[in-house]
Amino acid sequence: MITEQSILELMQAPDYKPMTYQELEKHFAISDAVEFKEFLKLLNTLEQEGKVMMTRTDRYGLPERLDFLRGRLQVHAKGFGFLIPEDKEHPDVYIGAHDLLSAMNGDTVLARITTRGPAGGKLEGEVVKIITRATSQVVGVFQGHEAYGFVLPDDKRIVRDIFIPKESTKGAVDGDKVVVHIVNYPEGRSAAEGEVIEVLGHKDDPGVDILSIIRKHQLPEGFPEEVMEEAENAPDSITEEEIEKQGRRDLRGKTIVTIDGEDAKDLDDAVNVERLENGHYRLGVHIADVGYYVRENSELDKEAYNRGCSVYLVDRVIPMLPHRLSNGICSLNPQVDRLTLSCEMEFDEHMKVVKHDVFTSVIKTKERMTYNNVRKILEDEEPELMERYKDLVDDFRLMKEIALKLRSKRMNRGAVDFDFVESKVIVDENGKPVDIVKRERSIAEQIIEEFMLAANETVAEHFHWLKVPFIYRIHENPDPEKLQNFMAFAENFGFHVKGRGNAIHPRALQNLLEEIKDTKEQTVISTMMLRSMKQAKYDADMSGHFGLAAEFYSHFTSPIRRYPDLVIHRVIREVIESNNVLSEKRQEYLGSRMPEIAKHSSERERVAVEAERDTDQLKKAEYMLDKVGEEFEGMISSVTNFGMFIELPNTVEGLIRLAALTDDYYNFDEKSMSLIGERTSKVFRIGDEIKIRVARVNMDDHTIDFELLDMKPRRERNRGGGFGGRGGERGGDKGGFARGGGRGKKSGEGKAGRPGKRERSAAGAAGEAAAGKGNASTGASAGKRGKRGGGAGGGGRGPAATDASVEAKRPMTFGFGSGKGGYNSPAQGENSGSGRKKKTSGSGIFIGEGGTPAEGGRRRKNNGGEQEAGGNAAPNNGEGGFRKRKKKKGAGKNSTAAFVRKNKK
Repeated sequence: MITEQSILELMQAPDYKPMTYQELEKHFAISDAVEFKEFLKLLNTLEQEGKVMMTRTDRYGLPERLDFLRGRLQVHAKGFGFLIPEDKEHPDVYIGAHDLLSAMNGDTVLARITTRGPAGGKLEGEVVKIITRATSQVVGVFQGHEAYGFVLPDDKRIVRDIFIPKESTKGAVDGDKVVVHIVNYPEGRSAAEGEVIEVLGHKDDPGVDILSIIRKHQLPEGFPEEVMEEAENAPDSITEEEIEKQGRRDLRGKTIVTIDGEDAKDLDDAVNVERLENGHYRLGVHIADVGYYVRENSELDKEAYNRGCSVYLVDRVIPMLPHRLSNGICSLNPQVDRLTLSCEMEFDEHMKVVKHDVFTSVIKTKERMTYNNVRKILEDEEPELMERYKDLVDDFRLMKEIALKLRSKRMNRGAVDFDFVESKVIVDENGKPVDIVKRERSIAEQIIEEFMLAANETVAEHFHWLKVPFIYRIHENPDPEKLQNFMAFAENFGFHVKGRGNAIHPRALQNLLEEIKDTKEQTVISTMMLRSMKQAKYDADMSGHFGLAAEFYSHFTSPIRRYPDLVIHRVIREVIESNNVLSEKRQEYLGSRMPEIAKHSSERERVAVEAERDTDQLKKAEYMLDKVGEEFEGMISSVTNFGMFIELPNTVEGLIRLAALTDDYYNFDEKSMSLIGERTSKVFRIGDEIKIRVARVNMDDHTIDFELLDMKPRRERNRGGGFGGRGGERGGDKGGFARGGGRGKKSGEGKAGRPGKRERSAAGAAGEAAAGKGNASTGASAGKRGKRGGGAGGGGRGPAATDASVEAKRPMTFGFGSGKGGYNSPAQGENSGSGRKKKTSGSGIFIGEGGTPAEGGRRRKNNGGEQEAGGNAAPNNGEGGFRKRKKKKGAGKNSTAAFVRKNKK
């Protein structure tokens, strides 16, 4: 019987040359008609999956041997994309907007390399085949017409609108948020076609905004009936008989407490500390034994696997497990018996683990403490709390002592500890944001953070040496090129990083973070450092954790909200119950499952991070809606070639566009990350404090625009108009909004613990490197290829400001679709820079004569002379301020064509 493996092994052979199916038939000596039919089916399946390719001469071979590359497509909102190869060693490949072959964001594709940069530089390619589609449904705003409709996707990486036939609108009307199932994917210039499967409500209705994000990321809401049925069967309490039968260690006599946020209900970890007679410390970390109640392959387990983790949105939590479990029998509530997995560690005076034990246990926590109260006891010594918890005060002081020593040891070995300011949006019962507060990282949070990190490392090392199948949390070394670029970037600010390329130690990066602490460059250098690192992820093999400078690391401490933790809990209990030896069959099965679980969990984590970031940006933008016109003090957090991002004290970030800096023409200096005025030599640098006014809030894109106070209008000068920018890059000011929240995680690392929960540390941030803080783009990260420019037209110079009164006079135009799918020119105001507009009739038909120049300061030649738009030229019917000039001899009848020919000369 011919198998997939036998075909692939043949084609992987060094001496294999592509064969036709007849030659493959002869090679495998297929004589039976049934076997031949199955062989052809298998060959076709392999081709459809992209595992083999057929050449133009109908010969089969492996894609990589035929110079094709398989990977996942990551599309940018501006139309271009990058191929992320499945071969981890292969660099990413840039794919131009015209070379995508109608592929959409997330699709698995085969691409051909078309251009290789000098000396192993950047690669460019084109998509030759779409293997699997990643997007089957889209959320967006419905735009209706008489005989059809369009849906404008919320996800800006889907760069074409979805065409909706009239019979498939499901009653949606203009402005409705809808969920669309894609029926036909885009081909060539034609749009994707879909059908409305759910109308969420009008885009401005309360609650529709968050619901749209939930649908966009296809997050589950309720649990299926069979899952809830299993959850209802879980007991409310445990019995003595159950404890004795399992042989669990009884720790109910120990002083064990939980320390969590004020509103936490799923208490999955508890701790206790002791000072031993020999001067050593004993730390106990006790985690709810969720795996005991969520059995392998049960309906609960399958649902938890599909979800991957809990998702913490601004106004709600989408849990991995039903509340019946997460807030009930699996929550370590005070003064009740609970089943746990415990990790006890003994530390010597140098905080080295000299003895440890991992075992099943039963505990009864003494108190349910909050971060706030522990902080007040340790830092403020508040009398009322000191009296109320007098039996625990000494334990808390010992916890602080141990935690600070653990942190000191971690920093000394080189862990990278980012200190980003985090915030929380407070919403009312209707989901409206009423305040934005900064999250504090007090000593109480640090205690739990350090204890959880210690337990995670100890458990990872313990089971690594037992050589049982496991899931680890890894953070690979940074890419040498990205690290070199970052080191050069830091040098521009006068900070030197010791090391070279891959040889750099994380301690050198931590030293830099300490050096820049409390400087105005702290935010941008920390951000760029984070972006230079890889994303932490789950893996079945332990390869170290760069950000934590740890050789072994796992996620053991949150099985209620992270599936990998739940999986290793089951492995731990199984190993303990079988006296540290698994059967060969079980070892083989678990070994085959772990890589798949690790990959899936990493993917689900990315989805959760994106959804959390989206809701954060949405509510921050909404919070600023009624602040339009108000003035604030802020700090320049990033400078780009299309403007600068300003961060307010409440962490909201907005963009001041280059076009809005009207007192001069500013050039972007990438090395110093600054904007420099040509005439005034005024400089805007990262870290500068400035006063701004909120100019506008765009709730469609969740973006905020600021403007500088006391900005004088610039004197009109010739600034290249029309088709603007350098190198043919089109201006347009869609280039760079700050997403309302400013700091999302770019393709994000995931949850280094939830905010206010475990490991939300810098360890978490670096190690658990969020892969970028993600304001719309910072400096060099604006991207060299494929950009369509920001307000600066890509070159760093701002076009003349568009006067508001001129904006008000712009005529309305007929819109067919949104323009992204090629059905309409951009709406007025999209390209507010200078440029020539086609004159159209009311029905949208192009009229050759009399194209009027756009507002924007473009000079126009007239019989050898030059004249600035908006100057003293005689008006002509009030349009453009120019006399209608006579066409030169030989000019075509179409004025646009004549304009292009003239410019070519």
